[in-house]
Amino acid sequence: METLTVYQASKCCGVSPQTVSNWIDEGELNALRILGLHRRIRREDLEAFLGRRGMPVAYEMVEGSPKRILVVEDDTLIVETIVRSLEEEPCDYEISSASDGMEANLELSRFKPDLLILDIVMPNVDGYEVCRKVKQDPSSAHIKVMVLSAFLNEENYERMKEAGADICFSKPLPLEMLKKDVARLLEMERKQDSS
Repeated sequence: METLTVYQASKCCGVSPQTVSNWIDEGELNALRILGLHRRIRREDLEAFLGRRGMPVAYEMVEGSPKRILVVEDDTLIVETIVRSLEEEPCDYEISSASDGMEANLELSRFKPDLLILDIVMPNVDGYEVCRKVKQDPSSAHIKVMVLSAFLNEENYERMKEAGADICFSKPLPLEMLKKDVARLLEMERKQDSS
């Protein structure tokens, strides 16, 4: 079963990712919900939807593979907000999430993200330990780490930077700034890959 990200579906339809999200929200286009948050569209569901609307399938090729983002946060509302915001960007992001540090460690090895959006205070394993583990392991040291925390005082900021975080922000972070910095960090990662 082939599934598409919201971005990939938007390219097939010749519309914006926001339009595809709206079709899903309005119940017009079926989408699978992975872990309740991440939406994937089966190609046959997209084709059936476009057929019902009399719309052509553009099937614009999306070059390269999507950039993978892992959001590690125990507040599901924050995760949902971040995922939704990034899904609607005109970029090919594949997004997964974990609710604590232990789950993040499992997801890191399975999902192999390019960027980690990480909270500091979480149950089980905290953000410091997750970041330190990522940056000390040669197989994952390339992963960019963005920290978002409500507890980002000067001491915590220094601890996260020492653990290897690329960028740290206090919550709540305006979504527009989050999207710009995600794109900037992933562009940095892309440039490192090509050098």
